[in-house]
Amino acid sequence: MTQARLETGAAGERATLQAYRRRGYRLVARNWRCPAGELDLILARGATLVICEVKSRRGLRFGDGWEAVDARKRRKLRTVASAFLQSTGARPDALRFDVASVRLSPDGSAQVQVFEDAF
Repeated sequence: MTQARLETGAAGERATLQAYRRRGYRLVARNWRCPAGELDLILARGATLVICEVKSRRGLRFGDGWEAVDARKRRKLRTVASAFLQSTGARPDALRFDVASVRLSPDGSAQVQVFEDAF
């Protein structure tokens, strides 16, 4: 992956995390990895655990970020989330999968659109 793509992804994750924190969520883990894959953001508010897949774009050439979370990606996220729960022993009352679509502007600002309970 190129440095520019890594920076775009990191900027989108930072902007998304700020949006969640403004809404009272706390960060549990960021970029959690296991052999099955990676979870971008794991957040909690109350007894609800949220797995958020962040898709960031600097333009619309490839569509909005949320469009990249297809059935295959959703299956993978569920598998990795299961591994996270098993490895940490977390037993949340509710588990939710969100998708954050982030559009980054040349001036560094970000528009974050969170699709709660996306799948």
